Amino acid sequence: MPSIVSIVGKSKSGKTTLIEGLISELKARGYRVATVKHVSHRFAFDEPGKDSWRHIQAGSEATAISSSGEIVLVKPVIRDLSLDEITRLFGEDYDIILAEGFKQSSTPKIEVHRREVGPPLSALQKLVAIATDEPLETEARQFPLQDIRSLADLLETDFIKPQNERISIYVNDNLISLSTFPRDIIANIMVAMLSSLKGVKAIRKLEVFLRKEPKP
Repeated sequence: MPSIVSIVGKSKSGKTTLIEGLISELKARGYRVATVKHVSHRFAFDEPGKDSWRHIQAGSEATAISSSGEIVLVKPVIRDLSLDEITRLFGEDYDIILAEGFKQSSTPKIEVHRREVGPPLSALQKLVAIATDEPLETEARQFPLQDIRSLADLLETDFIKPQNERISIYVNDNLISLSTFPRDIIANIMVAMLSSLKGVKAIRKLEVFLRKEPKP
């Protein structure tokens, strides 16, 4: 799974503006960036009566609305998904995922703070940095709000480069944490086995899906 960093802060603090700047800077460095935003209200990409809406109403577990320029996945859920569950829908082909909001998640966080909107958020887990327009008493690293380059350096050094080579394994929809030794063994065995198959060339990315029904 690509590294996920949440950009958090109070309303009108500038979270979206900071994310826009980070996307541009990281893209200029050649990285693939995905984003996700949390909202408290319900929303719909499709209107009642449209074909994709009818697919869902008929019982489809998910449907995609596709055009020559974009694709939208519509997947009904019965509860608010966790950030990890949401980002798994993106797949693995990104260098980093920036999440706007999700301050209750367990992901590393960068807070956006403006003096005019009140004091910083309290009791945040894994706060790694604060982008602020005033000095604060905090152990987290502080950056001026406009210093996008330095914040991008932080993301690149601490979250993107360590994940340049990775293997993600899910068992029963749970991401399995792997240390270096078992990760390398699994990766080397899979690459060696599949490289011997006819038609397989140099392996740069590998995806495997297994569904195993329990025995009666």
